[in-house]
Amino acid sequence: MDLEQLVATMPFAVHTGIQLDSAAPEQVVGHLDWDSHRTTAGNGMHGGALMTLADSVGAVCAFLNLPPGASTSTTSSSTVFTRGVRKGTVTATARPLHAGRSTIAVVTEIRDDEGRLVAQVTASQAVLGP
Repeated sequence: MDLEQLVATMPFAVHTGIQLDSAAPEQVVGHLDWDSHRTTAGNGMHGGALMTLADSVGAVCAFLNLPPGASTSTTSSSTVFTRGVRKGTVTATARPLHAGRSTIAVVTEIRDDEGRLVAQVTASQAVLGP
């Protein structure tokens, strides 16, 4: 499956403007450009947009670590924001912390154009049998 097909499986990610840069079971990278339609008070990128990026990139990482025929569903997600974003592009990098038979845990870091940490998201996903 190519990168555009992976994003296409998530209509909300497509609508939001998320793009994937690379995808492998050990690491998935995607990005989202700053846009005035994705901001909150003070012109900063909305936390929901950042979480959507992290959730989408993390979901692809979980998907790529599933056993054949299984699917996944997020059971928890925890976000720590460390700085605002008022321009440029944010890049999310997701890596599996644990890929087991019944759960997958993924950590996703979001960084700004200068490589500074914007947010870290840790998500757990249930592995749903075929």
